[in-house]
Amino acid sequence: MKSSTSEASQSMDVEFGRGLPRTLKRELMLRAWKVLPRLQAAGKRGMDIAVSALMLTLLSPAFLLIAIMIRLTDRAAVLFWQDRVGKFGKTFRFPKFRSMVVNAEALQRQLDLHNQHGDGVTFKMKRDPRITWIGRIIRRASIDELPQLWCVLKGEMSLVGPRPPLVSEVARYSLSDRRRLEATPGLTCFWQVQGRSEIPFPRQVELDVDYIEKQSLALDVKLLAKTVPAIIGGRGAY
Repeated sequence: MKSSTSEASQSMDVEFGRGLPRTLKRELMLRAWKVLPRLQAAGKRGMDIAVSALMLTLLSPAFLLIAIMIRLTDRAAVLFWQDRVGKFGKTFRFPKFRSMVVNAEALQRQLDLHNQHGDGVTFKMKRDPRITWIGRIIRRASIDELPQLWCVLKGEMSLVGPRPPLVSEVARYSLSDRRRLEATPGLTCFWQVQGRSEIPFPRQVELDVDYIEKQSLALDVKLLAKTVPAIIGGRGAY
């Protein structure tokens, strides 16, 4: 009887010993699935704040010089503001150094036949006649995009993420295209370092969705490092 009781006790101990690690592992995995995305988001946001604040400070003299040159070109506004679409369809005000003539948006209708992306969602044109002389310089080096560091600092954008589309572009999105709105928009992304305007819109969506599914702090750092030589090379910048 004692032997039987002892064997039963040992059997229970073994079962308990086997079950405990699995239970703990399952619990740890569940907690990790909840905590890791939050830690990743906090790390991404921390990097956004630190880098954008530093760059806005260091680049302020260059910003002033660019502003003076734009102003002297045609005496019009230095910044060009647009409504852009952010994460989950939320719109926000989006600034760029003005690189085109004042009535550029109205003139686009006359140039639609020259769209490099065909009859697509986005409009891109090489040697766009609306671009000013200073505009060509700052667009080639993506300097016109730098005021968006303010949007990064405020949290409307991130350093890395899908580029924020126009409201008119989103109105033409398919359901699959809308997947690129599932992340905070960024200054740079996969297609920005692989050819920029030369990448057709369907491929841009594929690359943006790929980033959303793989995003991590390490990937962001890697893309930021690739952005510098991509800007220097100037491929697809028009």
